[in-house]
Amino acid sequence: MSEQGSGGNVLAAVCSFFIPGLGQLVQGRLLPAFLFFAICGTGYFFAVLIIPAIIGGIFHLWSIIDAARFARST
Repeated sequence: MSEQGSGGNVLAAVCSFFIPGLGQLVQGRLLPAFLFFAICGTGYFFAVLIIPAIIGGIFHLWSIIDAARFARST
């Protein structure tokens, strides 16, 4: 079981840095992984419209922080 700040969370945060939601997928959290990927992907796809790009960037950052701070409840 990984705890907050463990090496597994660092790896998950690095994965989410490159692909939003990948860190959550590495941690076995499928729904958050899909949601982060879908929201960031949509935001970046419509990046020419400015606001979706900002929303995509905010969710991408949130994805990284969420992966880094995740602690399994026992």
